[in-house]
Amino acid sequence: MTEEYTPPKVWTWDKENGGQWASLNRPIAGATHDKELPRGEHKLQLHSLATPNGVKVTVMLEELLEAGHDAEYDAWLINIGEGDQFGSGFVDVNPNSKIPALLDYSGDEPVRVFESAAILMHLAEKFDAFLGKPENRAEMLSWLFWQMGSAPYLGGGFGHFYAYAPYPMEYPINRFAMEVKRQLDVLDKQLAKNTFISGEDYTIADIAIFPWYGNLVIGNQYNAAEFLQVHEYENVIRWANEIAARPAVQRGRMVNKSWGEEHEQLRERHSAADFDARKEKAPAE
Repeated sequence: MTEEYTPPKVWTWDKENGGQWASLNRPIAGATHDKELPRGEHKLQLHSLATPNGVKVTVMLEELLEAGHDAEYDAWLINIGEGDQFGSGFVDVNPNSKIPALLDYSGDEPVRVFESAAILMHLAEKFDAFLGKPENRAEMLSWLFWQMGSAPYLGGGFGHFYAYAPYPMEYPINRFAMEVKRQLDVLDKQLAKNTFISGEDYTIADIAIFPWYGNLVIGNQYNAAEFLQVHEYENVIRWANEIAARPAVQRGRMVNKSWGEEHEQLRERHSAADFDARKEKAPAE
């Protein structure tokens, strides 16, 4: 639409004008229905979906297991398209009704952790892993929280208006495309002088950034690779391909996935053996 929009004096919610997620989004918090969360046998109980924020945590857990840590976990699917995130059990773990959410039963009382960066920090500190060298801690944390601040531009901003809005709108697409390309340039310049984002060590900062910006440049996220000319960011592509080749990353990207090729989906994960069944469904080479 090209006509000028004049905001009303008082905003009111029009649930018919919210794009693809109009039937679920609402301007209030809290549960919409009663639903208890399941609990498996492991001390770490993850409730998530394989969106970029969810993939951060499943990759982290698989990396911990790959490194020999006692980080066995159950991963339960939260179908945000069906409104599972508004069930009473999930809202008790994350009052913001966003995936991922973690319950840690390691201590005398269960600990809830929500927000993906908080979960990464909780696990990294719990197992003393993927934090990088102590002298690089401030740099690592800066990039971790850079991602948390920048992701709304990529996912909530560019992704929404480019792929999910009710109709194409030139101004917001241009505005967010410019910001996403600036962020890619920030990453590209940083990775021109470092193997990983905060130095030579693979850390939770890389784990956080990869599902968003790594997937954008090598996975054609939002079908926007050509539009954003992602081939220009050669250092980001090099870094993304290196991370994507890690076995733990390949496993983590499958967990809580409910779309795409069947052999790439693992809707729930309760043991390492669950991946073997997926391999059996892979097409022959």
